[in-house]
Amino acid sequence: MASLVEHLTASGGTESAGFLNDIIAQMWPNICVVGSRMTKEIVEPILASTLPGPLANLRFVKLDLGKIPLQVSAVDTHKTPSGAIKLDMDLIWEGQSDIELDGSMVPKIGIEKVHLKGRLSVLLGPLTDVIPIIGAAQVAFINPPELKLDFTDAANIADLGVVSKTVRKTILDIIASMAVLPNRFLVKLDASNDYFKTYQPHLGVLRLTIQKATGIAGPKKSGAKRLLSKIVKDVPDCYCKVNVGAEEEWRTSTKKNKHDPEWNETHDFLVTDYEQAILLDINDDDLGGDDDIGDGFTTIKEILLAGGSHELSLTHKGNPTDARVSVHAQFYNFVSEPSALSAEHSQGEGQICGLATVLVASALGLQGQRDELNPSIKVKWGAKEFQTAAKSYTPGTDIFNPSFDQAFKIPITRDMVDNPASFRIALMNKTSETGAVDIPFADVLGAPGLGVADGYDVGNGATVRVSISLRGLQVAQ
Repeated sequence: MASLVEHLTASGGTESAGFLNDIIAQMWPNICVVGSRMTKEIVEPILASTLPGPLANLRFVKLDLGKIPLQVSAVDTHKTPSGAIKLDMDLIWEGQSDIELDGSMVPKIGIEKVHLKGRLSVLLGPLTDVIPIIGAAQVAFINPPELKLDFTDAANIADLGVVSKTVRKTILDIIASMAVLPNRFLVKLDASNDYFKTYQPHLGVLRLTIQKATGIAGPKKSGAKRLLSKIVKDVPDCYCKVNVGAEEEWRTSTKKNKHDPEWNETHDFLVTDYEQAILLDINDDDLGGDDDIGDGFTTIKEILLAGGSHELSLTHKGNPTDARVSVHAQFYNFVSEPSALSAEHSQGEGQICGLATVLVASALGLQGQRDELNPSIKVKWGAKEFQTAAKSYTPGTDIFNPSFDQAFKIPITRDMVDNPASFRIALMNKTSETGAVDIPFADVLGAPGLGVADGYDVGNGATVRVSISLRGLQVAQ
């Protein structure tokens, strides 16, 4: 097995992407049609369910992405451990768009320019010996991309206000949920492609400790806050928020009245790519609303190549400050050994000792009237519960044998190993359970490679294709 340093330095360097940009330019009219349709079908319902108040009524009334194609550069090509081809590239789009959103309770909002920038990862695999050779393509940003929108019409007034901020955040949240690692947007190139072979597992776990910060100065305040700070000696009450990719944000405790707070608090993050960013945001916990003190940035690759310890300089609104924060990181590989799935690796809050991954590929042999079928699969393990997207009949789809192709990851903590529950796989139709199967934890733990994959009979003639795997932790060397 290659060492951690060999994995971190495996890239042979980047190349230009002139021919790719030529292809994108030729395909851009078609990309615009597909992109506009997907935005209407996917983004609009999410906007309706997530935008607050009157903004929830917004609908696309015009959706033209314009004539300027996106550009890619700095392409890095290599193979994954599973044999798939991985293309990493910088993406930038300076779109001159004509987009309008209108709602019954708000003025029309126009978007005339879109700036989108990020590092994109494209996975091509599994590779087969039959046409089209590549089973599927999976696309994701390695880190949350940068997005800027220039508004027209009534939204010009809101460019610095709540509408601009809310719409941008909602769109970024949608992108993160669909196509920021560990989430990947899957496109099957071969209709018979096996999702079990397509799924790309996590690389391992980053155990990150926020140690301390130095040189913290209270943020500049205005209005009543500034008056209060003159009356009462204002020393910041600091906490740190940490983000890695689209994983759930973690926050340290608050240290009261400290210019040099010490936390020494640890949390585990699942790692999908060594280029994933570690974003630190130090804040002052304030009764009248928290104040931003400064941000720190590094990548998993940078901190591990530095030996695991790093002191980051903080910036505030893009400007350097005198504040610094010290962090320490240790990387653990996932291994399929029962002895590695041990509570000894989970010694504190926020630490895990392994990972359970449940892949739901498809259901077969559903019964009933096609227009009345709305199947989904519910996965339950102990207190953890997940559900696939529900499928419905449309012309050309096989609603009696639907594909789901979804993955659910469950970080394993010490208590889950001490008293493990069975995995329950339930076939749902709308809100009703129509069949289920329980797979004992011991069956998975005792299987070769700590994994099972099969078509499980859930009753009424239906089966569900599910893969369940367990992985323990081993310190990377």
